[in-house]
Amino acid sequence: MNLPNKLTMLRIILTPIYLAAMLIDFDFHYFVAVIIFIVASITDFLDGKIARKNNLITTFGKLCDPVADKMLTTAALLAFMQLGLCSIWIVMIVLAREFLVTSFRLVASAQGLVIPAGIWGKLKTVSQMVFSIAIMLAIPFVYDTHFETLAFVSNILLWITAVLTVISGIKYIIDGKKVIDFSM
Repeated sequence: MNLPNKLTMLRIILTPIYLAAMLIDFDFHYFVAVIIFIVASITDFLDGKIARKNNLITTFGKLCDPVADKMLTTAALLAFMQLGLCSIWIVMIVLAREFLVTSFRLVASAQGLVIPAGIWGKLKTVSQMVFSIAIMLAIPFVYDTHFETLAFVSNILLWITAVLTVISGIKYIIDGKKVIDFSM
């Protein structure tokens, strides 16, 4: 397994650890969680950069990197929902898109095709990661004192990611329909 794929696997391993740090109450658990989330997010940036620079792009990486991203960003949404900082509708929109795109990826893979994530998918992922980090950084300072304001701002940021999620999903499906044979 090459270095970019190891970084993808590290992100997958860090995801449940991040979620536990977010939801299990211990001293400085939000800070621990945000550090884990940042490290995991950096692996997303690094795996693609290293793979492209060193021509280490693999089918495993093309398929598993987006899954690792989905795991991490979904874990953040679930934590925010548990804390009252994310609408269930945002989670539903994001998960519906992810299941639909993953289904397209599986059909394409069965036909020997790999449809990589496009710019809209990458923009969606970056916005989810950046907004999630911003929300996590705010939680320890204002969750107890200004919960309503934090929940309002959090939901605005997450609705932006939900809109980007829908746009990227539509674009992915349009691109996929051009190359996938649906008669099989």
